[in-house]
Amino acid sequence: MMWDQEIDALGLLCPLPVLKARKRLLAMAPGQVLRLVASDPASIIDVPHFCSQSGDTLIDSQQDGDARVFLIRKGQPKA
Repeated sequence: MMWDQEIDALGLLCPLPVLKARKRLLAMAPGQVLRLVASDPASIIDVPHFCSQSGDTLIDSQQDGDARVFLIRKGQPKA
């Protein structure tokens, strides 16, 4: 799948991967896709939770060696 922007959060611990994703997603247009690469073991819990709270959509999550790769689609702004 193609993505619009990417964050390399390898080596960063909780909550930094989610905070970086949040900041980037706020600057993106609805429907765009962010690829987040994280090595923090907590990211497998933190990223889906963040998406459910933010209104963004977790499209995919896969293990890639020591990293976890997340694809997040920017949701519509909340009114």
